[in-house]
Amino acid sequence: MLDYDFPLDRLVQALKYGHRLSVSRLFVELLAAHVTPEADLVVPMPLHVSRLRTRGFNQAAELARPLARHWGLPLMLDGVVRDVDTLPQAGLPWKARAANVRGAFRVTGSMKGLRVVVVDDVMTTGATLAELARSLKGAGAVSVENRVLARTPRPG
Repeated sequence: MLDYDFPLDRLVQALKYGHRLSVSRLFVELLAAHVTPEADLVVPMPLHVSRLRTRGFNQAAELARPLARHWGLPLMLDGVVRDVDTLPQAGLPWKARAANVRGAFRVTGSMKGLRVVVVDDVMTTGATLAELARSLKGAGAVSVENRVLARTPRPG
C-alpha cells in the first residue's frame, strides 16, 4: 500500500474527477504486484447511484475488474448496494467518518462461507471499508480482505 501523497494523490484525482481512466492501468499493475488474495470473490467498493451518475463510473470497479481477471476470481459488481448517499468522507473530521457510513451498505445475496476481497482506491480512516466488511460478514462472508491502492496518513 502506498501513501496517498504527491504524485499519487494527483493521479487518483485525475482518475476519479478528471475521468482519466487510463491511469487505472498503472494502479492495477501496482495492486497486482502483491500476493494474490486467498479469496472466492472480488467486490469493488460500491458508489451510491447519485454519485455514480455524477462521476459516470465507479473507480473501484475499474480497478476490481482487471484485478479479478488477474487473480482468476469472480467479480461481483451488483451484489452490494450503497443505499445511503453519505457525505464525502474527505470533507469530514476523522472521528465523524464511522457514523457517516453506518448502515450505508446492503448485500443483495448470500455470502455464506465466502472469502471476499474488497477493492478500493484510497483508505483514510478505514471506516467505509470496515462498514462494508460488517455488511458482508452479516450476509455470511467468513472473511473480508481489503486491497487498496493508497492510505491517507493520519493527521498530526
